[in-house]
Amino acid sequence: MKKISSKSQLAIVLSKLEGFSDPKVKAEQYVTDSEAAASALWNVNLLGDIEGKVIADLGCGTGILGIGAMLLGARKAFLIDSDEKALNTAKNNILKLESEDLVNKEGFELVSQDINEVSVKTDIVVQNPPFGTKIKHQDAVFLEKAIETAPVVYSFHKSESKGFLDRLSSKKNAKMTHEWHFRLPLKATFSFHRRQIHRIDVSCFRFEKS
Repeated sequence: MKKISSKSQLAIVLSKLEGFSDPKVKAEQYVTDSEAAASALWNVNLLGDIEGKVIADLGCGTGILGIGAMLLGARKAFLIDSDEKALNTAKNNILKLESEDLVNKEGFELVSQDINEVSVKTDIVVQNPPFGTKIKHQDAVFLEKAIETAPVVYSFHKSESKGFLDRLSSKKNAKMTHEWHFRLPLKATFSFHRRQIHRIDVSCFRFEKS
């Protein structure tokens, strides 16, 4: 199996993954930027939270975070989403990388499940959930489920949500330990978008159960 040896190499591999074929507005299905995903995952790895770990990518979409974790040496990845079309794309992405000797498909488990029904237990969660702009507090639902799923959670959210997320995690006996900031490019995805690229302030927060 080929090894990923740098953050830039990881970003290049992730940039070649297939995105959503039929993105859903309500689910806020935007492709996670490969540079931001690679940067966040590289930091996760530097903290010792990937290699040999069992990972869950909640609301995985087409699988970029869970696949990225496996590229960096995770033992197993659960890719969980309620959208079967997105999961099918994730499967195709896995098969593509397996053909390039970068991952083994046996290390993945794809699960079609609503976030409220998730009951798997893992070492780590990495996720880029809906930000709650279409369904109010959906970001909170994902974070609460992530904290139930694993003792350590990495989760992308709007940077302005930091105070709210800090209070929410405290109520779940977890604390925010690290944060990394990105100007995340959201490419025009839906017909109502007027700009080709709209950048938003997003942070990847690390939470750990106390």
